Amino acid sequence: MKFNQLIIKSSLLAFSLIALASCKKEAGEGGTSTITGKVIVYDFDPGFVSIPDTFPAKDEDVYIIYGADHATYDNDYKTSYDGTYEFKYLQKGSYKLFAYSKDSTGAYNGTVNGSLPKVPAFVTVEITDKNQTIVAPDIIILKNNQQ
Repeated sequence: MKFNQLIIKSSLLAFSLIALASCKKEAGEGGTSTITGKVIVYDFDPGFVSIPDTFPAKDEDVYIIYGADHATYDNDYKTSYDGTYEFKYLQKGSYKLFAYSKDSTGAYNGTVNGSLPKVPAFVTVEITDKNQTIVAPDIIILKNNQQ
């Protein structure tokens, strides 16, 4: 009878450890931390030679990817009048943020002439504890008021 009890206790312990491991929260919503940041526009001249103007990117979409295991975005936020954005209620973990920028070389996807395609401009941040407010590095996007 003791052997059966030992097997049952071992099985319960193994099941408990598996259950605890699977309950580990990873990057994503459901936490108490916040990521804030700003998107800045570098508005180049038509040939992408000089920057006549730099300003906050208002009404620009910012995307967030939870964790490092996938490439599809999990949420988005439209910047305010001053280029700021905020993602709230996040867990500990790694986050990738991006906004779309014009490709100043025109070489992305083989497009050299014509309208310039958009490419993602990324920043990565790490939340390491509960109740943190992380200020992400500025996301710099390129624009060209002629195209």
